[in-house]
Parts: sequence; structure tokens; C-alpha cells
Amino acid sequence: MLLGKPSMEDDKKAELAGFLKVIPPVEFCCVYGSSLHPNNQNKTSTMVDFILGVPNPIQWHSQNLKLNRDHYASWIARIGGEKLITRIAEDIGVGVHFNPFIDWNDKVLKYGVVQTHNLMKDVLSWNRFYLSGRLQKPVHMLVDNLAIGNANSSNLRAAVSTALLLLPPQFSEEELFFKICSLSYMGDLRMLFAEDRHKVNNIVQGQFNLFHSMYGPFLEEYERKNLIRFSSSSGQKAIMVQDTDLLATGALVSSLPSAIKSYLAIKLGEKKMFSEFGHVVREITIESREEAARCIQRILRRTVMVSSARQAVSGFLASGGLIAARYLAKKMSKAWKSWT
Repeated sequence: MLLGKPSMEDDKKAELAGFLKVIPPVEFCCVYGSSLHPNNQNKTSTMVDFILGVPNPIQWHSQNLKLNRDHYASWIARIGGEKLITRIAEDIGVGVHFNPFIDWNDKVLKYGVVQTHNLMKDVLSWNRFYLSGRLQKPVHMLVDNLAIGNANSSNLRAAVSTALLLLPPQFSEEELFFKICSLSYMGDLRMLFAEDRHKVNNIVQGQFNLFHSMYGPFLEEYERKNLIRFSSSSGQKAIMVQDTDLLATGALVSSLPSAIKSYLAIKLGEKKMFSEFGHVVREITIESREEAARCIQRILRRTVMVSSARQAVSGFLASGGLIAARYLAKKMSKAWKSWT
């Protein structure tokens, strides 16, 4: 079962699942984004965002072009078809093709199609830190996938570890969730001009209980390991204290994804050690928690910046200039309202 899956009313879930009947079969499907916010759930103007995991994107797009040709930009459907769609997504973007502004059942939808293997890879390694960041926030599951669910447990644990490394010795539960939520927006070019500046705060405050249910088991695990302790509570929101010595720092770093640890090893160095079974074990050299935190922040910022830039170019090419301009205008409108 995928952790981070909030409950959804049966009628609402059945309604959204109805969309899956008009597209080819998928291995994984979740709904994410602002449509999950309690204040937006009944707004017909709010775009409902889907992530679809499929085994073979070329084959899937080929079938979908026959069923829903109008979901795609006319030029790409006419000239390149499924091979060009997939090539733009994987060679220029970060492996996801989005079809936005789909009118269906009095709703406006956007769905992203990704190869299930690539989704798994990003969730486990944070090599692109794109879809993995989205799955660190509450989602509604429509088609569950055991393998992705198990992988996302590692993703959520890594998000907690990363947030703890970036937080001070004492913090609130809300501050922890805010830090987790903000990880995937570090360096995101859209945050400069095309996103609501209150976005992270709105996500956390609007879905605080869902974040609590997602991350509660990991906080309990880290409490058992003496990495954190609950010192008090303010209202319903706990105040936590964490151990910040090098031993605790090393334990948190050890649970980070492989792509982040590889960059850390290059930046901070590593040493070889022998395990109790005589195997050679490589361990990242950590001389200062502050230095490790700064390094992690730079790595995430660069990863997100590159991924957001690649996906922006890919989206512009794949969806066509008019649709891309419409999507950007909508984003910038929300951003402008948040500043005024």
C-alpha cells in the first residue's frame, strides 16, 4: 500500500476513476495538486492533476492517440506521433509527458504519463527529484501499485531525513512538514514568477492532518532510534527536539537516496571501512553537520533547477505554443494574486 494515501469519498473517487475508462490501461494512477486542498475540491475551475504510470509509453501513446487524439497538440499528433511524444519527454524533459486542459465530465484535467520503471527510479534515487517530490505530498490513489508503494516508503523516509538535516535542533511538527514540502521547490524556476508564493504554506496548512498520517510512522521510528524526541505540544502540533551530533547526522545521511549520496561523496569525500563480515563499505566523510546540510541544499537546488528547466522546455514543445502560453498565464495569474 502506498504511504501518503489519504481517504477519499467513494463517490468522488469513483467519479475521478471514471476518467481511466476513456484512456488505455495504466499500472499506476494518483491524483495530486491543488485540487486536493479542501477549499478547492468543489471548484470546477481547479485543474485536477493525474500521474499515470505505464509499462511502455510509446505503445500507450499510440493507443491513446487513437482514442483521444484531441488531448494532444495537433502538430505533434500529426507529424511525430507516439515516438516523438516519448522522445521529447525522455530526451528533453524528465520522462513525463503532460496533456493539460482536458475537458472531461465538467472538469478540467491534466495528466502526466511516465514509464513505471522511470517513476520507480526517481522515487528511489532522486536522480531527477521531480515525481518523487510530488509523491512526498498527499495524493489520492486511484490505481495502486505495490512496488511503487514500497519504494515510496523509502522516499518518505528520505524526505524526513533531509528535512531534519536542514532544520535547527528544535522545531514544530508544522515546520517539519513545511520543510519536507519545500524540498521539491528548491531551485524551481517557476517559483520565481509562475507560482503562488504562499504555495507551500497553503499545502501544509490545508492538509496538515494528511501530512501527519503520512509521516507519523517515520517520526515514531526516528523517536525509537533516539534521533528525535517530542518535548511538548502547542495545541495539536507537536514540538520536537533532535540530536545534532555527527553520529546522528551520519545516520540521517545514510538513509538519503543514492543520487544524493553520490554527490555528497564527491563534495565531502568518503572513506573505506570494513564491515563485521569483512566487506568493504564506503562511508561519506562528515566533519560538520552544517557543511553537510549546505551541501545537500545545493545539490537539491541544482537538481530541481535542471529538472524544472528541462520539463518547461519539454512541455512547451510537446503541448504547443498556445497551450503552453495558456498554462503559463494561468500560473502567473495565481502568482500575481499571491503578491498583491
